[in-house]
Amino acid sequence: MKKLLLFFVFITTIYFQSNISEARIIIPSDEVLSQPLPYPYEGKKVTTEELFNFIDKNRNLRQSIIIFGANWCPDCRILEGTLMLPTVKEFIKKYYSILHIDVGKYDINMSLIEILGLEGQKGIPKVLIFDKKGMPVNLGTSDRWYTARESKTQEIFDYFQKYSLR
Repeated sequence: MKKLLLFFVFITTIYFQSNISEARIIIPSDEVLSQPLPYPYEGKKVTTEELFNFIDKNRNLRQSIIIFGANWCPDCRILEGTLMLPTVKEFIKKYYSILHIDVGKYDINMSLIEILGLEGQKGIPKVLIFDKKGMPVNLGTSDRWYTARESKTQEIFDYFQKYSLR
């Protein structure tokens, strides 16, 4: 009986591990950050209305992502470079819509950070992911990528996979 129970536990563990690994998409080793890194921020002022319209228009379609950053920030550019890798880009296009909001030298669009409840968090980029109902799902980790340069591209991709509602 003990052997049968151990065998059942073993088979169940293998089954669940295989399903987890199938769900996780791995970036192929030949996909590397291209140089120069992208400059995704345009210096535009975004209104509160534009912000909430972006979130609203994606409801029930794809999840919204809002990324606060600036082109002078290497971590913002590394994050964006990772999002441009073919495997990641395909995944993002399928599950998410992204709005980049430029904070300049912390002198534009800062009120939007406060409106979304992100003030007091460390550095940029700040990544806020919403569910399909327009509710934020990662408030506790939205400042995670202010040290993107210390992370592997797969770690960054795993973060977006974790919050996707596939």
